[in-house]
Amino acid sequence: MEPVRTCIGCRSRAPRSSLLRVVVRESQLITDVSAVLPGRGAWLHPTLECFRLAERRRAFGRALRTRGELDTSEVENRLIG
Repeated sequence: MEPVRTCIGCRSRAPRSSLLRVVVRESQLITDVSAVLPGRGAWLHPTLECFRLAERRRAFGRALRTRGELDTSEVENRLIG
């Protein structure tokens, strides 16, 4: 049975393989494609809609337990293509 995670954007549960893991490195949000980077991670559907929801709800800071502004440009550029 495949592990299930919750998307921080839309809050729906989905199999881990269909979500994108993100982590914080020096106040920058980066994608963890292989899901092996150290540190606390958050899971997100790989869509701009869920990304925008997470940004609007300020879910990245809460889920990753960070303070201050996060640079989300790397993740946004990856989702745009």
